[in-house]
Amino acid sequence: MEKGKKVLFTETVLRDAHQSLMATRMSTEDMLPIVEKMDEAGYYALECWGGATYDAAIRFLHEDPWERLRQIRKRAPQAKLQMLLRGQNLIGYRHYADDIVDRFVGKAVENGIDIFRIFDALNDTRNLQASLDAVKKYGAHAQLTICYTISDVHTIPFYTDLAKELTEMGADSICIKDMAGILTPKVAKELIPAIKAVIDVPLNIHTHATSGVSQMTYIAAIEAGADIIDCAISPFAEGTSQPPTESMALVLEELGYSTGLDIAKLEGIADYFKPIRDKYIASGVLDPKMLSVDPKALIYQVPGGMLSNLNSQLKQAKASDKYEEVLREVPRVRSDLGFPPLVTPMSQMVGTQAVFNILTGERYKMVPNEVKDYLHGKYGKTPVPVNDNFRRSIIGDDAVITDRPADHLEPEFERLKAELGDLARTDEDVLTYALFPQVGKAYLQEVYYPTIPEEQAEIKAPSPGETTDTVVRIQARYRNQ
Repeated sequence: MEKGKKVLFTETVLRDAHQSLMATRMSTEDMLPIVEKMDEAGYYALECWGGATYDAAIRFLHEDPWERLRQIRKRAPQAKLQMLLRGQNLIGYRHYADDIVDRFVGKAVENGIDIFRIFDALNDTRNLQASLDAVKKYGAHAQLTICYTISDVHTIPFYTDLAKELTEMGADSICIKDMAGILTPKVAKELIPAIKAVIDVPLNIHTHATSGVSQMTYIAAIEAGADIIDCAISPFAEGTSQPPTESMALVLEELGYSTGLDIAKLEGIADYFKPIRDKYIASGVLDPKMLSVDPKALIYQVPGGMLSNLNSQLKQAKASDKYEEVLREVPRVRSDLGFPPLVTPMSQMVGTQAVFNILTGERYKMVPNEVKDYLHGKYGKTPVPVNDNFRRSIIGDDAVITDRPADHLEPEFERLKAELGDLARTDEDVLTYALFPQVGKAYLQEVYYPTIPEEQAEIKAPSPGETTDTVVRIQARYRNQ
């Protein structure tokens, strides 16, 4: 141990913790009252945006994700604000043209993001370049990411070469993203020194508590040279989320490390989130089994967010009894698809395909269009070549893309802006439509032309001069009556 070394903490409760535990359903209203105290607690960064937060905000919570970011930024002037960005996929589920990537990153910086954790679900570095260029262009921090998974090809030399390539591309820091909680202490002791030997930037470790080994892994990783770890405040920690912030801070301080965290303030933050957690449990949004440990994760390699989404999907289909069967199907689908890391959007594709295979009673009887696009090469290069016979059984003799998928996309921002018409009142509106065409357009329609009860018909639809957040407040007033 390097005596007195400072270990930095990124707090995930505003993004990954609730994404992994309850499918990203925490409201902005529940977040904002505590953000100022979080800003004073000594965190290196607050992860508060990206991932599924944007989608869930407009699809389920009827909130403006940009306004959430602005309000968090307003209350957190000190801590760095971090978001998760899916490379060329941004925060959606397909590849977007380079002009959309540039515009999105620029607006995210303008609205408050400092650090972009950029990953590609296939570890295809070609899919990181446009996002990296945009982050550099707008003066933010680019944290390039290694999506950790296990297969015959995903060896320590593989990851070491990837880390070296990411550094040479211009990464400001590197993250090992262990979304399934399958990085064990033994592997961490081997992997971290190998990577640290070929990079000259900070190394961030991200894991989940799903399998029960996460805290041991963090200690091993820190002793091996890791600089930053991701944790969640205790009420939203453990299970499919991250290890608890307070516990890790106390243990590291006892071991002689410096964290810079104020334990008293962390206790206050935990006290704030306890009734919030209990509220979501009582309403059924947070299933208590997501808070438990399942060592089977080491076998199935299923990430926390994917587990909560699978659980939600099966509940909606009234097939919760198929949960274990679907989990057993996931590794088989992953093998068929060339061992992609189970991270968005691949986790959704593999998970949905596994659900279809089990619920229909016949493997690949139903295949989502996204899986077909993946087999067409539209998401990038698979880690392991897909069996030709399997590929043909799904997409026939169709051509397969072998170069950067986004090279086949024409600029689309101006076209989409024209297509959106009078709903395109800000660049953010166009981006919402670009990322989620159907849901985004319905959300914008609701914002700008709300359905008003007859008794309030004298209240006019918003004029072009009204801001989105003003309209959202009007909408909220109608819903609350």
